[in-house]
Amino acid sequence: MSLPLLLTMGDPVGIGPEIIVRAHAAGALDEVLVVGDPAVLARAQAACGLPPAAVPVWLPPGGLEPSLATLPWGRVDARAGAAAAACITAATREVLAGRARALVTAPIHKEALAAAGLGVPGHTELLQSLASAHVGRPLPVRMMLANDELRVVLVTIHMALRRAIEALDTPGILETIVITHEALQRFGIAAPRIAVAGLNPHAGEGGLFGDEEIRLITPAIEAACARGIDARGPFAPDTVFMRARDSAARPGEFDAVVAMTHDHGLIPVKYLGVEQGVNLTLGLPLVRTSPDHGTAFDIAGRGLADPASLLAALRMARRLAPG
Repeated sequence: MSLPLLLTMGDPVGIGPEIIVRAHAAGALDEVLVVGDPAVLARAQAACGLPPAAVPVWLPPGGLEPSLATLPWGRVDARAGAAAAACITAATREVLAGRARALVTAPIHKEALAAAGLGVPGHTELLQSLASAHVGRPLPVRMMLANDELRVVLVTIHMALRRAIEALDTPGILETIVITHEALQRFGIAAPRIAVAGLNPHAGEGGLFGDEEIRLITPAIEAACARGIDARGPFAPDTVFMRARDSAARPGEFDAVVAMTHDHGLIPVKYLGVEQGVNLTLGLPLVRTSPDHGTAFDIAGRGLADPASLLAALRMARRLAPG
């Protein structure tokens, strides 16, 4: 019997439980075990108007707040944040121990994590901490958002824009390019073509609009090329994503784009359709995917959540970690 995929329930008062039970109703949870609270999932079934049907649940992590299924929908709550983190921690440790083949995570709320005192801003950083502790050394990781037409990897992620710009340096950009190259090779692309987006308008226009491209980005690209990596740029951020987009009408010029900041990179992918986007964490010793949307507190508990991005994340996990 093949090892299961583990799927964490996400924030119990967000749409994570709803998209999970809708995926279950669609027959998409074969060989999947949910790490979460059965009562939370049962409440989500009721909210979605689905008949009660047992969702396959891994033994719930210890220490979950017993009243999770009674918390108000769509409100930041430290108890919900703590429960979401406990599920992620338990599931990650199971995968790292070899008792499951991949991890898929439903959305969490960063304010709820902070309220719970976790000390990490999101999934990526929590997973990095857990995996680093497992292997006994710091692991550099990066966020990739992907759909059928575009893959984007970020140098900086969850921080204020001013801090993100200040955090950019040549070693970090080079590390991102290398991680992207190695991940694409693991995904079956023998010779990845990586475009590197600039930071400034027109990629700095030769230093007229900023010199980060000259000081930081170009040296990283040159160092990557010296390692035999096909990295090119820096390209103007307002056009490079169009060039990389792969469609039936026009094959993409690149297999992935490395972007300097969170919104620079993620807006183009999400504009193509949140419902098909998948978030992957690169650099971990495990496969981890997730939907590319958040907890949608504004519609939580109303039975309106669309499971399409979760279904895409499950398909991606199965493809990258076959049973």
